[in-house]
Amino acid sequence: MALEIKNLTVAVEGKEIVKGVSLFFHPGKVHALMGPNGSGKSTLALALAGHPRYTITSGKIVLDGKEITLAKPEERAKARLFLSFQYPATVAGVTVSNFLRTAVNSLREVRGEKSYGVMDFHALLKEKMLQLKIDASFAGRSLNEGFSGGEKKRMEILQLLMLEPKYAILDEPDSGLDVDAIKIVAEGITLLRKKTNMSIIVITHYHKFMDFLEPDAVSVMKEGKIIISGGREIAEKIEKEGFENVESGSEDGGRVVSGSG
Repeated sequence: MALEIKNLTVAVEGKEIVKGVSLFFHPGKVHALMGPNGSGKSTLALALAGHPRYTITSGKIVLDGKEITLAKPEERAKARLFLSFQYPATVAGVTVSNFLRTAVNSLREVRGEKSYGVMDFHALLKEKMLQLKIDASFAGRSLNEGFSGGEKKRMEILQLLMLEPKYAILDEPDSGLDVDAIKIVAEGITLLRKKTNMSIIVITHYHKFMDFLEPDAVSVMKEGKIIISGGREIAEKIEKEGFENVESGSEDGGRVVSGSG
């Protein structure tokens, strides 16, 4: 069981952005996808989620042995693939609690499981919020309305704990955050690693995030291609020398392996 990208090429409005990327993600591992701005990281994430603006021109996406290259976004979500957007939407008038209850019960229905009643759901939500050290009042606020950058990112981690996807793609969860907020996000991801068997793919261009995250594997993307893959030492090299001095190479002949499985 794994999420695998095979020689994927993605175009936006006819322009090729992702150029033959192959990656392999095992459950229970944290894999960091690093690279400078404009390298194609977010394009890859949105293509994996099935965004209609991003056209897969060649290659395959295989989730748990089933090809989902042409699947609709909702089919990918039902298969428990989750994308955390870099800039999450604000939904005035819809509380965090109601949003999460609707989302969780929709997924439970797809899996043939009984929906949560109001009391049972609130008990579960309270438990997850305590794990993330989120105040109870958070549940009654409108989704992302007036949220700070750190609160928006905590909301994303809370969604992950509630929805329990198999594969979570986090697009720059450290974007625009101060060091304290980055640490909170990293702690949330670490909690997910401990509490679930989720495969977590973290997209970032900020090497300092790796100090808190401690990923199992790191890949670097430049100009639409994976130029090197390996362990955390790659992030340490980037911190010292910058992306421009990272040379092409791989520990596994270009096939990225997130841990031993």
